[in-house]
Amino acid sequence: MDKDEALAVAQRAVAIALDAGASDAEATLAVSRQFHAEVRDTTIAQLEQSTSKGLHVRLFVNGRRAGLATSDFSDGALRSALAATVDQAAQVAEDPLSGLPDAFASDWPDLDLEDPVLIARDDAAKVDDALSLERLIRAADPRIENSSGSDSGDTATTVALANSRGFGGAYSGTRAGLSTGPVGDDGGAKRTAHYGTAGRKLADLESVGFVAATAARRVTEMFGARKPQTMRVPVIFERDVAAAVLSDIFAALSASNVAIGNSWLAGRAGERIGSDLVNLVDDGRLPGKLGSSPFDGEGVATRRTVAFERGVLRTFLYDTYYGRKLGAESTGNASGGGIGPNSFYLEPGSGTLEDLVAKTSRGVLVLETIGFATEHASGTYSRGARGFYIENGELAYPVEEFTIAGRFPEMLAAVDAVAADLRFDGSVVAPSFRVGEMMLSGE
Repeated sequence: MDKDEALAVAQRAVAIALDAGASDAEATLAVSRQFHAEVRDTTIAQLEQSTSKGLHVRLFVNGRRAGLATSDFSDGALRSALAATVDQAAQVAEDPLSGLPDAFASDWPDLDLEDPVLIARDDAAKVDDALSLERLIRAADPRIENSSGSDSGDTATTVALANSRGFGGAYSGTRAGLSTGPVGDDGGAKRTAHYGTAGRKLADLESVGFVAATAARRVTEMFGARKPQTMRVPVIFERDVAAAVLSDIFAALSASNVAIGNSWLAGRAGERIGSDLVNLVDDGRLPGKLGSSPFDGEGVATRRTVAFERGVLRTFLYDTYYGRKLGAESTGNASGGGIGPNSFYLEPGSGTLEDLVAKTSRGVLVLETIGFATEHASGTYSRGARGFYIENGELAYPVEEFTIAGRFPEMLAAVDAVAADLRFDGSVVAPSFRVGEMMLSGE
């Protein structure tokens, strides 16, 4: 189904909803073709190819809202289902804040979201990538004797949105990814690691050889890991772990959490919270990035929003509903019935991860965090971790079975170095950065 066909289905669903008695309606259609191969040793463990389609209709009847999700787009099925949905809306309490946005995307920049090379690529080549990943990680070191799987996959998606206010738009995009998870034998103890790469285009991916070599190094460098002493030291978050930290910060910036007091940032707009190095941006208009699209889940134009500027909290991130609730405009972050990131990232600094290590006389480099222990209302952060102890600007030895803990306000205020190793391989990304001091609980 191409963009024009998808948009026609969405527009037809809106018309049927209005005929059924809705005062306003919005329909979103998503069609995806997916391919995935997973290899274990020399065996193809999973091989999947599918096309999925789904229509979601959000309708309003005099301030009351109801929704429908279906994969049956036939006229008869839509008329029956939407009539029932209108009836259901009558049972819902009226909410004066609910309703369609007041303004919609009107510009259509070329965001370069689709890769014809990826779409035309032979499936056998994708399977070969997974087989090569598995072969290379096992050949990298004789102690790597197993894996949790080596994966290759891609998706081509078309999204169309139409509503009763006259908005109609559609776009298509692609995504590809490679990942592998080697398992090593450390004197009887099993060590695991993972590394992957993703992007809109095949050319955006790191090479199969690089992915395999990085994953293999990550597992073998943890051989002989020990539990460190309890101490307060600088902590460097490697970029993949740094992105997970940013995911927690995004949750605190989400207006849906701010509105109910489940955010340590509530009531602090305009305050200086982080250091001058903390510049946090959400941008849905970066060409070729995984988080980019011309409009959000409500048809509102995406945009660049600076949430933190030189450590100062400038704004929260809104959809239409919570913008109305908190007296603000939507920032184009509506996603799947909630508030989600476009491309949310920490602006990069300079230098490499190795430079951050070299400038740290004593501290810890965190390469992996374990578990979930964020208290969003208070801003308390605590994670189990693995990584390296740093001494005299060098990686001294691997460490594990320790916990890093702090509070987000103090952590952001103590960010004293940011590297330049930012890669847009997801919707929440970050370069490596250092927090001047955190509590490390070990021996």
